[in-house]
Amino acid sequence: MTTFSKILGKTDTSKTLSVPTTYLKYLPSFKGGHAVSFQAMDEGGFVWSFQCSTRRKGHPKPVLSKGWLAFVRNKKLKVGDKIKFSVLDPTAAVPSYGVRAEKEVKIFGAIFGYSPIIAPSSIP
Repeated sequence: MTTFSKILGKTDTSKTLSVPTTYLKYLPSFKGGHAVSFQAMDEGGFVWSFQCSTRRKGHPKPVLSKGWLAFVRNKKLKVGDKIKFSVLDPTAAVPSYGVRAEKEVKIFGAIFGYSPIIAPSSIP
């Protein structure tokens, strides 16, 4: 079950991934804090560690920070590519997550769709 997907923008590929506030309900509990770590498995079976953090005051504006840029570099993600996060087993005591990166498929300059990126998942 995909819990959120996004076409990546400049900030998403160079700094942090902006996450919809509605996605927070799928993450482990923040336990009163402003950050939570979780792991997600990619298509190749590699497990990535991410940290989602929110602002301490005002609108939470969640972002993925730690671990995100390593994922971007490994998958060679660019502006216009797509990312999908999913909860693999929402009934588990400790939920498991999946992450899928997809490249734009263009035909004659028009976006035809997206294809999964299955890159070697070794962190350089």
